[in-house]
Amino acid sequence: MELDTLADLNLVSNFLAFQNYDSIQPVDCIVLCGSSILHCAETIFSTLRSAPALTSTLVICGGIGHSTPFLYAAIAKNSRYADLRNLIEGLPESSVLDIILERDYGKAAIEESGCRIVVETKSTNCGANAIETRKILESLNIPMPKSMLIVQDPTMSLRTHASFQKSYADVPNPPRFSTFPTFVPNLREEGGELVWDIPGVNPAGLWDVERFVDLVLGEVPRLRDNDEGYGPRGKGFVVHVDVPDEIEEAWRRLSNRFERRR
Repeated sequence: MELDTLADLNLVSNFLAFQNYDSIQPVDCIVLCGSSILHCAETIFSTLRSAPALTSTLVICGGIGHSTPFLYAAIAKNSRYADLRNLIEGLPESSVLDIILERDYGKAAIEESGCRIVVETKSTNCGANAIETRKILESLNIPMPKSMLIVQDPTMSLRTHASFQKSYADVPNPPRFSTFPTFVPNLREEGGELVWDIPGVNPAGLWDVERFVDLVLGEVPRLRDNDEGYGPRGKGFVVHVDVPDEIEEAWRRLSNRFERRR
């Protein structure tokens, strides 16, 4: 692959990851969105096991959507969780992650330390993650969080952040939203192949490169604020997102380079 193409892919990937922090900061509420990238959940769970006082509420959200089979597949090929594959088949994504939290990361001890854990099972996309998270917090009479940390698959982190802003747009003093995708995907070329270049992250638990490219290419059009996009001028699923010219230009070059499959 040409170095320019690789640079474009990493540039757009970093934009979509929208990482506000390099580590988890104390917040009123952490929202963990279900996905096939188990590193996200493992990072949150292991951190709360060590420091449950970082948040008073953890919401694990995610129902059954078009990407749920990828989560089942990730469980099946992970040596730590493969024995759960029959148990979790057909379950919402949040329930799958909750089972892992309970079995492997000491859920009971985290709760006993004062962190309330809420499992939301209805949402099937980024916008619904935000809507259903707000609904379930309000239904449980949990006070409006002043701060909320959103943890999502890095390819959807920016869009999810914009979805939460949209969901709370009617609130005079909405939560202060931040994002922590747990890592930023970067690729490098090795022996003529694209390989992951993410220190501390097991590449076996990541997307295959072809799917990753599809996700990146499919995400930028969703973020646009035009007739076809998800912004206020389009479908209205998210608040306005500024997509810099350099990102649009990189996306156009990538679209010309790769066949769109999603």
